[in-house]
Amino acid sequence: MRIALYPGSFDPFTNGHLDIAQRAAKLFDKLIVAVYEHPTKNVLFSAEERQEMVRQAVEGVPKIEAASFSGLSVEYARSRNACALVRGLRALSDFDYEFQIALMNRNLSPDLEATFLMTSLPYVFLSSSIVKEIAKLGGPLDGLVPTHVEGALRRRFGAPSGSAAPHPGGGRS
Repeated sequence: MRIALYPGSFDPFTNGHLDIAQRAAKLFDKLIVAVYEHPTKNVLFSAEERQEMVRQAVEGVPKIEAASFSGLSVEYARSRNACALVRGLRALSDFDYEFQIALMNRNLSPDLEATFLMTSLPYVFLSSSIVKEIAKLGGPLDGLVPTHVEGALRRRFGAPSGSAAPHPGGGRS
């Protein structure tokens, strides 16, 4: 069985992440979307909340499992008998970072392949950081995240669903 691991912080899980997961699942017998429990960046949601967001998003999608892990992704991949790590690429800056990580992972685990999927066009601009900023400012999240993730963001920020878009000069765009 060819198993792949799609690791990330997924804070929150976006439609871009879901797109990569669904496409990667077509390439492998099983895909594990693995939430990293202790990322170095500040997270809005706990590991359990992020894993539940992933689980709900992939519910009913054949061959995809939601999990969480701590430690090195290559070690977790080995423990799950994965043959590949899946990563999504949006821009050249993503490639530079992911290339460095892939080379280090190959050094740590030579038999584990890095598999990169280019993001689908509707999600080129999408990032979890941008989604959080829009949600914090009460902006629309239509098409950016699954419905249950939008609800979690609205509850976290205390903003009603479908609020007005953020002011053009406010926050990141």
